[in-house]
Amino acid sequence: MKLVAGNSNRALAEAISGYLKVPLSACLVRRFADQEIFVEIQENIRGEDLFIIQSTSYPANDNLMELLILIDAARRSSARRITAVVPYFGYARQDRKTSARTPISAKLVANLITRAGADRVLTLDLHAGQIQGFFDIPTDNLFSVPVMVRDIEDHNDIGNAMVISPDVGGVVRARLLASRIDAPLAIVDKRRERPGESEVMNIIGDVEGRDCILFDDIVDSGGTLCNAAEVLHERGAKSVRAYITHGVLSGGAVARVAASRLRELVITDSIEPNAAVLASPNIRVLTIAPLIGEAISRTAHEKSVSSLFD
Repeated sequence: MKLVAGNSNRALAEAISGYLKVPLSACLVRRFADQEIFVEIQENIRGEDLFIIQSTSYPANDNLMELLILIDAARRSSARRITAVVPYFGYARQDRKTSARTPISAKLVANLITRAGADRVLTLDLHAGQIQGFFDIPTDNLFSVPVMVRDIEDHNDIGNAMVISPDVGGVVRARLLASRIDAPLAIVDKRRERPGESEVMNIIGDVEGRDCILFDDIVDSGGTLCNAAEVLHERGAKSVRAYITHGVLSGGAVARVAASRLRELVITDSIEPNAAVLASPNIRVLTIAPLIGEAISRTAHEKSVSSLFD
């Protein structure tokens, strides 16, 4: 087994390497003056089981191209098996046609990864489960729930907790967390007027006096979370925390979260946190390196990955 990392989240790759006690293979990823990407794997990988660690987070297109070129370099270097480890799968929100003459970009990206030469994909908390079916190669979709549950139990009063789905589409995901911590479930009924903006309309469930835990896969602009926190407090919630897997946090999201009524926003390091995130007083980062590292180990040794979540 060998590990190769792109530039999107070097810190996570090094943490995974430390967990597995397998050093990152020497690999040069640089750009020419016109920003073309050049890759050189600087050690022999012929016949190796190779894992390429690369999130397709901001800048999404650059990091996606890095991933594709790394896969191509590995294939042309005669790696025995190539696994694309993509902790954050960009374009996942474009998983269906939302109106006439629009693309299904998640399927396009799945095709690109497959045609580049990946033999399998390992990712985390896909925005929509059906994206697994977009790939014509084996795809493992890991869940952050075990990591979140441990942290929730350490930092919250479980006896008074209530899990909140920030929209109807996230109910299945939120129900999974609620069943793990034996907590009731409520739902935020919202209406999205345009991309990046949302209006909270109603809360389905009685949250009065509860320590509310908003649970979702992606936080981007932060508008939904902040609006939900405000309405939950208006409905009598004792406190509101949010546990989100992928902290995209674009634009002024960090400032928006800091000024909101969220007691705390907890994200994972599937996307490398920037300086503003690390400096924020109410944003905390959990590492998912042990989870991904264990999944890589089980894949390499042909053991069950799904049993991680039993």
